Amino acid sequence: MKKFVFTLGTTAILSAGFVGAASASTSGTYEVQKGDTLWKIAQNHNVSIDELKDANNLTSTLIYPNQTLNLSSIKEIVHTVKRGDTLWSIGQHYGVTVEEIKEWNGLTSDLVFPGEQFKIKTAQAAQSQTASAPVAKAAPQAQQPQTAQAQQEQAAQEQAQKEQEQAQAAAQAQAAQEQAAQQQQQQSQQQASGKSMTVEATAYTANCAGCSGTTATGVNLKSNPNQRVIAVDPSVIPLGSKVYVEGYGQAVAADTGGAIKGNRIDVFVSSDSAAQDWGRRSVKITVID
Repeated sequence: MKKFVFTLGTTAILSAGFVGAASASTSGTYEVQKGDTLWKIAQNHNVSIDELKDANNLTSTLIYPNQTLNLSSIKEIVHTVKRGDTLWSIGQHYGVTVEEIKEWNGLTSDLVFPGEQFKIKTAQAAQSQTASAPVAKAAPQAQQPQTAQAQQEQAAQEQAQKEQEQAQAAAQAQAAQEQAAQQQQQQSQQQASGKSMTVEATAYTANCAGCSGTTATGVNLKSNPNQRVIAVDPSVIPLGSKVYVEGYGQAVAADTGGAIKGNRIDVFVSSDSAAQDWGRRSVKITVID
C-alpha cells in the first residue's frame, strides 16, 4: 500500500539526490472539483481515504470545491534493525506508526531482531535514511499522532525514571541521616571524654525479676558474671564509653535502664547480696574515652 503525504501550502520538492528509493508515486497539485468526494480522489490517486485524511489532518470526509491538495512523492527505503531498536522507536524515527510498519512488512507481532530489514514508505523516512545525500528542503508535514502503544511505552518510561529518582533521593536522605547521627555521637563522645562528675549510683544483677540478663548493647551478663558494666543515660554518657567509677573500678557503659536518667548510674554486680551491700551512694566518675 502506498502512502501519500498532503500538506496545506506549497508543493514539497524532493531532491533527485535521494538514495535507496525503490518506487515513487504521483506528485503534483490537485484542485477539488464540484462533485468530487474523498473516495473518488483516493481512487484516482491510488491511496486510501484514511491516508488522505491522515496526510491532510482531516477530521471528516468533507471537502469543498476549489480546495487545493498538494501531492508529494513517496519513497520506499529499507531500514536494517540495529541493537536496541523497537518498532515504536523505528516509527518515531521515520514519522510513521507501528501499525503501518507491520502492514508494509506483513508482520504479526511487535518483535524485531538485529539484522532484519523493513520497508518504510514515507518521504520523511527517505530523507532521514539518506541524510548524507544532498536533499532539498521539503514542505513541513503534520506531526504524526502518537499511537496508544507509543503513549503507554512513554508513560512507562517516565514512571520508571520517576521511581528511580525517588529511590535515589530516599537513599541520599537516609545516608545523610546516618552521617548526621554518627557525627552527633562522635561529638557527644568527644565532649564526654575526660569529663568528671558526681553521680548517684545503685547496683543491679542479671538475675533480678524481669531481667533478661542481656544489656542494651548485647552483653550477656549471665555468661559473664565478672564483667564490669554500668547502666547510663546515653545523653549524658555515650554507650560504649570507658568510665572509671570510684569504689568500683573501670567499667564499660554498656546498658541502660528506665530509671537511669541524668547524673545517675547502675553498676552491675554478680549477686543480690553484693547489690544490697552497694546500696545507694554518691560517687565520682570519670569518662576515660
